[in-house]
Amino acid sequence: MQSYEAALNRFKEAEHKIHSLSYSTSMLFWDASTGAPKSGADARSQAIGVLSGFQYQLLVNEQMNEDLNTLMANLDALEEIDRVLVKDIKKEYDKLTKIPMDDFQKYNMLISKSSMVWEDAKAKADFALFKPYLTEVIDYLLKFAEYRGYEGHPYNLYIGDYEDGMSVDQLNVFFDELRARIVPLLKKIALKNKHIDTDFLKKHYSKELQDKVSRELLGWMGFDLDKGQLKESVHPFTMGVDIDDVRLTTHYYEEDMASALFSTAHEGGHAIYEQNFDRKLQGTALAQGTSNGFHESQSRIFENNFCKSEAFLSYFLPKLKEVFPEQLETVTFDKFNEAINLVEPSLIRIEADELTYSLHIMLRYEIELGLIDGSIKVENLPDVWNQKVKDYLGITPPDDSKGVLQDVHWSEGLFGYFPTYALGSAYAAQLAHYMSKEIDVEGCLKNGNFKPLTKWLNQKVHQYGALKKPNELIEMITGERLNSKYYCDYLESKYTKLYGL
Repeated sequence: MQSYEAALNRFKEAEHKIHSLSYSTSMLFWDASTGAPKSGADARSQAIGVLSGFQYQLLVNEQMNEDLNTLMANLDALEEIDRVLVKDIKKEYDKLTKIPMDDFQKYNMLISKSSMVWEDAKAKADFALFKPYLTEVIDYLLKFAEYRGYEGHPYNLYIGDYEDGMSVDQLNVFFDELRARIVPLLKKIALKNKHIDTDFLKKHYSKELQDKVSRELLGWMGFDLDKGQLKESVHPFTMGVDIDDVRLTTHYYEEDMASALFSTAHEGGHAIYEQNFDRKLQGTALAQGTSNGFHESQSRIFENNFCKSEAFLSYFLPKLKEVFPEQLETVTFDKFNEAINLVEPSLIRIEADELTYSLHIMLRYEIELGLIDGSIKVENLPDVWNQKVKDYLGITPPDDSKGVLQDVHWSEGLFGYFPTYALGSAYAAQLAHYMSKEIDVEGCLKNGNFKPLTKWLNQKVHQYGALKKPNELIEMITGERLNSKYYCDYLESKYTKLYGL
């Protein structure tokens, strides 16, 4: 019987190698998304396939199996970080050992190529280009579900990959609760028929000046650009490859100033989380957000609860007038606040207002369920999508680019990911509620002072990385589990005041 110390040393060595390979794979994805030549897509796909194969071999082998079993039998003897890491890797090992290596490699090559094809299909507004790739992605997900085994709906597997402990049954209840309070609020706003002028946001705002403001905003929020990078991509995203190397992107529209600024605030929230894990977690699989829902809570709390608040906008508008004097010369604060927080059904999820955003998530959730259980066929997807958008939002996409092809997620096999966006908004509201009991949040934001707010999040959320699980973390911070009441209360309070309901 081997000693657990020797097993732990071998385990740590393999885990560090896996982390390094993951870093390399991430760099290839980053390069592909931020300007690498499309002609190199096949070569990158092959490289990613080889790297993912090496990762698989490091994790799935007889020695690792023996070491994990030894460590699982000696968990009480391990320090907290090692104990949590061993349990997490054992869970991942059990998941991967049920998937043949050949399938695992081919799948990683597929999603690398699929995301490039999606980008072309979106540019050409042609779902037919993407259809065979999405069909193959779903076939793999169904095959993997059978390999892994599941309880209830096969979709439970994929929710669990992003939000530990979440299920279809729980999500159905969650969305029902949001729908019961948000839909009536939307109806009241619609009946109010209040005209809000947004023309000034559609004037010409140069990309260069938007980039300057975006970088200044990140600095205020607490993101360290000396240990990170901001670039432009088709779809804004954040990639934390290491505590000292966190990258984010935004997308600039010269006739829509608000889009890039609040995309930057959103991705900045993600990026600040990635920069502030405890150094003890650096180089391990615990140097990441505890769940997708919690990660999304950090982007949402900065984007919506902070940056779109009445308090911060009163500070932000004069700063923006210095950069864009001609475009904003006659804009009053009330006009600016109303325009930024406009409630209006829109086609694009990432540009949706706070109230309609959850409807965008619900329709994607329903479609994902249907694609996984077979009740929705890939060839019918554009029609199904357009009908749901019409039913929920009362509008119809003019083409696939602004409809079913607008999100990158499905091209990368990220089923089960979308619901975590709605969960993130609920976590954000709950955290903001409890933060306000300790800090004058409104007073800080009126002065553009994010430091106390970011420090609170650093101490309460960020430092723990994945060391604390979602349910444990939210209860440790707020004394209760996730409660959608705070999200609904926040929305009702904000929009009742804004629209004079």
